[in-house]
Amino acid sequence: MSKMDRNVVNAHSVKALRTIGCDEFEYGLLPVLRHIMLGLSEGDPRGWARGQDIAVERWGEAIGLPVAHLLNRVALALFDSRDGGPEMIDPLCIETREYMTDDEMQIMSMLHHMRRDKASGARSAVAFVTRGRMDPGLIRAGLGFAHRFPAGVKPASRKLGKPKLSIVA
Repeated sequence: MSKMDRNVVNAHSVKALRTIGCDEFEYGLLPVLRHIMLGLSEGDPRGWARGQDIAVERWGEAIGLPVAHLLNRVALALFDSRDGGPEMIDPLCIETREYMTDDEMQIMSMLHHMRRDKASGARSAVAFVTRGRMDPGLIRAGLGFAHRFPAGVKPASRKLGKPKLSIVA
C-alpha cells in the first residue's frame, strides 16, 4: 500500500471542515496548499505555479497572488518544522480530492483559528502538525497569513491601500 493509499484509508471527508467552522474562503485554500506542498515535496516548481493559478482563478490576481505567496510561506515553515513535511493528498488525483489527511485537517484548523484570533485552538493544531513543537517559524507564517486575511472580512472587499496616481502639473 503506497503512502497516498494509506492517507486515503485514514482520511476525513473535506466536508469535515464544517465541524471546525471553516468558511468558503478557507475551503478554497486547501487545493492551493496541496499544489504548493506537492511542488515542495517533489521539488517541482510547477506545483507552486499550479497553486498560484488556482488562487488567481478563484480570487483574482489582487487576492489570489498574496494568498498563494503567504500559503507558500506556511508550507515552507511546515517542511522546516518536520522531516518530510506533512502528509497531504495528491491534488491531481480526482478519486481522492474529496478527502483530507489528519495533517491537512490540522493545518486548516490552525489557519481557521489564527484567522479568528483563537490562540488555544491554533496552539493545539500547531502542536499536532509539528508533532509537539511550538515552531516559531510556522506560527509566524500562519499569523502573517491570518493578519492579511482575517475572518469576517471578505478578501475582495478589503481595502489594500493601493497607491493613487495623480497628474502633477
